[in-house]
Amino acid sequence: MLTPLKSLFLLDPCIHYLNHGAFGACPIPVFETYQAWQRRLETQPTLLLSREYAALLQEARATLGGFLNAPADDLAYIPNVTFGVNLVARSLALKPGDEILTSDHEYGACDYAWEVACERSGAVYRRQSIPLPAHSCEEVFEQFWKGVTPRTKVIYLSHISSFTALHLPVEAVCQRARQAGILTVIDGAHAPGQIALDLQALDADVYTGNCHKWMMSPKGAGFIHVQPWLQPQIQPLVVSWGYHAAAQHSNGSQFLDYLTWGGTHDPAAYLSVPAAIRFMAESDWDAVRLICHALLQDALERTHELTGLPPVYPPGSDLYHQMAVVPLPPDTDTEGLSVRLYDDHRVEAPLMEWNGRKFLRISVQGYNTQEDLDALLEGLKILLPQTQ
Repeated sequence: MLTPLKSLFLLDPCIHYLNHGAFGACPIPVFETYQAWQRRLETQPTLLLSREYAALLQEARATLGGFLNAPADDLAYIPNVTFGVNLVARSLALKPGDEILTSDHEYGACDYAWEVACERSGAVYRRQSIPLPAHSCEEVFEQFWKGVTPRTKVIYLSHISSFTALHLPVEAVCQRARQAGILTVIDGAHAPGQIALDLQALDADVYTGNCHKWMMSPKGAGFIHVQPWLQPQIQPLVVSWGYHAAAQHSNGSQFLDYLTWGGTHDPAAYLSVPAAIRFMAESDWDAVRLICHALLQDALERTHELTGLPPVYPPGSDLYHQMAVVPLPPDTDTEGLSVRLYDDHRVEAPLMEWNGRKFLRISVQGYNTQEDLDALLEGLKILLPQTQ
């Protein structure tokens, strides 16, 4: 149940933390594993980094591969999804007139990576509008696919949008794109751990995800999965020893050699990912996710009743999971409301603007309880009339 889970996190018990989507929290058993790796590193740095690191990382990749249903040799650990998107955007041989199609629900830092790549190559970055409310996956897919043209070379799309929490139809997009000969790059920052993920079935050309969000690993652990045929095109953002890997230190893969060693760093977050996967398995995380979704659905209904504004997803739909947004009145002082929610009600939840509209984003993770959501609703009931 949720109450025992709350005691397994280091979060301040005085705060109603509903912002897991921004910066996830790490369970105590996983954090202890992380600290143990750090202590081991400091006890004998040369042993771990020079002689043990390759084998340890291979083992951690194998565990992650099992969780994602992906071959370990097609996976590399990276710091985060922003790193992964930059890696791909700067590696592809884009030409003037090529189009990269995306949606208007994408994360700003990754948008910037593609914009820079297009500025340098002469390619064009096109954002296809997907309006809210969304009514079905099929409708969202058809709306997005209208942006495809004969010049579309790459589709870049979030699996679950950071701004709107919308589950975008990446499965259908990847299938149609492969038929059309269009390369797919999927931003999975919010998907692993929040939904079941099968990379072999999804069949994206590139999938980059975070372990430190909904998988609850320590901060600084992400991954990139690249199909074998595309791996020779991936160039490192940092050229280091792997660029000319000596035979005895090589992973047997240029892709892995380029990405395994970028210079001295702390690998503890990567090596702790198996502990996060084990924590989810031992805690029956499929059941936890269902409870979180039910709590979130109830909170959305209560918030819509409070604001009088219609929802952006159909009730009970699979267009959102453990994270969702609710629209706020257009005259809401979002900055003032955010400060007052935290200062007066100890509620941590982000308020944001997207396409000229104002939203509150609510994340519900295994450590959250009904009390957290009640505190949010009580705060909104008092503060919304005062911040318009």
